[in-house]
Amino acid sequence: MESHLIDRLGDELYAALRERRTLAPLSDRHPGVTVEDAYRVSLRLLQRREADGERVIGKKIGVTSKPVQDMLGVFQPDFGFLTDAMQVGDGACVSLGKSGLIQPRAEGEIAFMLDADLQGPGVTREDVLGATAWVAPCFEIVDSRIADWRIRIQDTVADNASCGVFVIGAQRTSPRALDLAAVRMTMSRNGQTCGSGTGAAVQGHPAEAVAWLANTLGAYGIPFRRGELILSGSLAPLVPVVAGDRFDMQVEGLGGCCISFTD
Repeated sequence: MESHLIDRLGDELYAALRERRTLAPLSDRHPGVTVEDAYRVSLRLLQRREADGERVIGKKIGVTSKPVQDMLGVFQPDFGFLTDAMQVGDGACVSLGKSGLIQPRAEGEIAFMLDADLQGPGVTREDVLGATAWVAPCFEIVDSRIADWRIRIQDTVADNASCGVFVIGAQRTSPRALDLAAVRMTMSRNGQTCGSGTGAAVQGHPAEAVAWLANTLGAYGIPFRRGELILSGSLAPLVPVVAGDRFDMQVEGLGGCCISFTD
């Protein structure tokens, strides 16, 4: 795909984000778009956000678990960039309008805070655990600028892996203090259980997903940096969010977090 078209598509996604509107799938309008093209589009979108003053503070992995893959019809992981504008505090009440969210869905996952640089290829689960200062529960509120979530892998990749906002729980736990594959997450919406899963849902172990991302980014010459947050992927199917909702989650041994929403 030529550079001028890459830039145009990135600018379209940026405008949709700022104007809270959706677009027809890129993969429908441009059937020849590749995943490589889509990552270039996502970098253009990020460039526009950085020009607004947003700062990259980490990275996220999407579509890592089978329940999410089955729900979205996307059968390989992707990645996106986290900026400071996407993070909200634990217990925050988020305005859907002011935050720019269009068709949000909630994910419960585990976040990793890096204490050392990592760069693929060759990064292993053990490397990730050794380079992690702490892990914490995380709500990621994913969102899509693609109409009705009619996404193929190229669409979600171009749209910065369907990033929205995220919140990190207050408890900080060493990743070596417990078996992250075995921990169970439970998630509730307005007091009713709406999802559960274990760390093994994410490629067998959350640190495996983080290692996959380190190695994938390494192929693009992009490192993980000390002090970055890495969101490792949802442990359960996504749950739609509407104004008035409150979501709570607990992860065994890691504590919990919550987030609520208004118009």
